[in-house]
Amino acid sequence: MIRSAFQDLNRLRQIAIIAGKYGFADLFERSGLKKILPDAKIEGDAQAQAMPFARRFRMMLAELGPTFVKLGQVLSTRGDLLPAEFIEELSTLQDRVPPFGMEDVRKQMQEAFGRPLEELFRDFDETPIAAASMAQVHKATTHDGVGVVVKVQRPGITERMRADLSVLHGIARALEAVIEEVSITSPTTIIEEFDKAVHEELDFLNEASNVRAFMRAHENHPTVRIPKVYDELSGRTVLTLEFLDGPKLSNAQLDDAGKKKLANIILEEAFKQLFEDGLFHGDPHPGNLLILDGPVLALIDFGLVGRVTHQMQEALISLILAVALKDSESVARQLYRLGTPESRANLHTFKTDIDAILNAYLPTSIKDVNAKALVRDLLNLAVKYRVKVPREYAILARASVAIEGILRSLYPEMPIGEIFMPYARKMMAERYDPSQLQGNAMKTLLRLQSAASDLPLQLQQIMLDLESGKFTITLKDDQVESLNSNLRALAVVAFAGLCACGFIIGTFLAFAPKQWEIAGIPVMGLLGIGATVFLFSTAMVRQVIGSFRKVSIKRFLGKR
Repeated sequence: MIRSAFQDLNRLRQIAIIAGKYGFADLFERSGLKKILPDAKIEGDAQAQAMPFARRFRMMLAELGPTFVKLGQVLSTRGDLLPAEFIEELSTLQDRVPPFGMEDVRKQMQEAFGRPLEELFRDFDETPIAAASMAQVHKATTHDGVGVVVKVQRPGITERMRADLSVLHGIARALEAVIEEVSITSPTTIIEEFDKAVHEELDFLNEASNVRAFMRAHENHPTVRIPKVYDELSGRTVLTLEFLDGPKLSNAQLDDAGKKKLANIILEEAFKQLFEDGLFHGDPHPGNLLILDGPVLALIDFGLVGRVTHQMQEALISLILAVALKDSESVARQLYRLGTPESRANLHTFKTDIDAILNAYLPTSIKDVNAKALVRDLLNLAVKYRVKVPREYAILARASVAIEGILRSLYPEMPIGEIFMPYARKMMAERYDPSQLQGNAMKTLLRLQSAASDLPLQLQQIMLDLESGKFTITLKDDQVESLNSNLRALAVVAFAGLCACGFIIGTFLAFAPKQWEIAGIPVMGLLGIGATVFLFSTAMVRQVIGSFRKVSIKRFLGKR
């Protein structure tokens, strides 16, 4: 434990020095972390600080290592927390690192399966086709002659990330006291979410489960291909998938007809994932899409996957239709329902702000919409009205922007509405289908039965509380809380002032007959005045520190 504490302190010192280099030392000062690092030389680099603030933030995360690179990639999905320029920078954050050697690969294979590499594969290419901070990928051939790709976890990465996460939890708790937006998403909440995501990604069995779920959803699908998982050659630190031979979308050479056909396949697949499967690829950038003969779309890299319930699907359909019809009132209500409001919002002003956004991005029809800007402004509006956006919607927003960018490059004139409307009609038909209504009616009856059985007991409890004088009503209001805080602070200062007066008068009355002096100065009187000054100063310092305004991440990042 002591060794771990020293390691955490050394890592915190490294983080502080690198953060200072890129101009983030003031956050360490505000959070009080600098006090425990008195010997750390937290100095800025003039060349680094001349760069745009968002770029400095990305470069800082890249220099801090794989854990922070992953944190940046997670934050790139949270447009509700960071300005657009940060999202754009973090979206380009790559964790390419030098590959590790075959000796470590063999060791990982032996530990994962208890067998040497030669018994697992007939051929194994020692040169990796991709290398990242958490794993690297090799081409191989099974003993049955099947081509596969093998993802091998980097040795020691689990321990390193756990150590960094321990430090990040401490930093988050320190920043909690100085970040204004804690009521929406606190630093500790972000790190806890990131911690969960990292541990899921470190266990390759989770990714294998995602791939299998996508395979089940795409059985007999002629235009989309999902690689097969080889379970006997997969484990927590090794994942073996079918090798799909085809260029990435970013490198594919297509004519206009091919681009148009591929764009339709991609859009239909996106709607299918979202509104039929309830399971969507969270990072569909061109590097994760392969083009096979046909053309057939192949999906790879299932580390980030989102899931939506039937209720979420209906809400999204309603939201998209409301946006298409420029119905700002319906958009306001749907957004309010999609998120988790942290306080009561004024729907009238919410509707007015949404009206302005729709008029800005939907001048004529939905085909002219700038989805990237629209999503960004809607997420910013959620922050303004203290609406917490669930993680799945944040991932979906990022995936939607990525798909829009691909479609614009392939087929800018695509009639999205023609492909979307069948899904909308199907969802609406299911909502009012008699069999569905019957199921909903049964659920409603069950809830009413439960409420009816609980009601007499609850009324009896209320009557007993009224009779005994223990019935209380709790009201919460921000202005009342603020007034209560101010009155408490005033009482502390007034009490300290009265105590100070009492000390002064008592000191002079008690020790006036006694002339204990040093160099002509009455000692007891001086002690009494000193105690008075200390008490009053302590109360005032406490009041001043308590009145410090927290820093707003939006304002802090926006003005750099």
